[in-house]
Amino acid sequence: MTTLFTHPDMLEHRPGLGHPERPERLQAVLDALASAGLDRDRRAATEASVADLERVHPADHVARLLAASPDSGFAQLDADTILSPGSVRAARLAVGAVIDAVRAVAEGQTARAFAAVRPPGHHAEPDQSMGFCLFSNVAVAARVAQSLGMARVAVVDFDVHHGNGTQAAFEADDSLFFASIHQSPLYPGTGAVSETGVGNVVNAPVVPHAAREHWRGAFAGTLMPALDAFAPDLILISAGFDAHRRDPLAHQSLEAEDFAWATRAVLEVARQRCGGKVVSSLEGGYDLEGLGRSAVAHVKALGED
Repeated sequence: MTTLFTHPDMLEHRPGLGHPERPERLQAVLDALASAGLDRDRRAATEASVADLERVHPADHVARLLAASPDSGFAQLDADTILSPGSVRAARLAVGAVIDAVRAVAEGQTARAFAAVRPPGHHAEPDQSMGFCLFSNVAVAARVAQSLGMARVAVVDFDVHHGNGTQAAFEADDSLFFASIHQSPLYPGTGAVSETGVGNVVNAPVVPHAAREHWRGAFAGTLMPALDAFAPDLILISAGFDAHRRDPLAHQSLEAEDFAWATRAVLEVARQRCGGKVVSSLEGGYDLEGLGRSAVAHVKALGED
């Protein structure tokens, strides 16, 4: 059974009518998981502490972002990253959910966990919120994992957009590993094969409208051997489901079962390298039907022995 970490207050991040990153996304995931009986071990997330946020983000950036929370209306951070009165608490809960999941795994309460969160995090750079993301949810949780004794932490990101924020947080530290498969060209324009950090970053760009078989080939042939060679103590997944064929923000061809297949590929490495320990965190996915189906397929696969 995969342990689910979430909190209803993440629905209170409301960036405005017509914004793709809307509360209905998280509700669609939670409803789909409930319908499939995959929420039986559901736990309420707690807010990330300022000290934990500062493991990745400079103190002055954290302070600025916390102070930017509006009492009413909106505060715009960039063209598509917008704060409502509930956004900062939602963002701290989103980071906190992934941290809580990592702690549960570190303490042996569970081997697998899924953090159903919003706002997403993988575009948030250490000193800049962007691309719907406020804090770097998974990168912060990776640093917490290291503080708990898991020295080598890997992130596999299959969101259709490149996780520039996670890469920026990791690229100078060879105790961390980042592997991303993403559509290119597409926002944010990073993620070229030539971006390798200190040998700890592997990017697999995929062209628009690529066949599912091509995507799977890149995932299995490029990302998984590098992940295995890194020999992680913990694997985190940035689970974006916007490479689904129905998604309005990209042009990929995946079905829900492709995400299950990718999850099993990660688990195969996890069983060999880190006792099967995997924590996954929701990133993108903007078609509600595709998102719900894909999340179910992913969480089901996560729970397989």
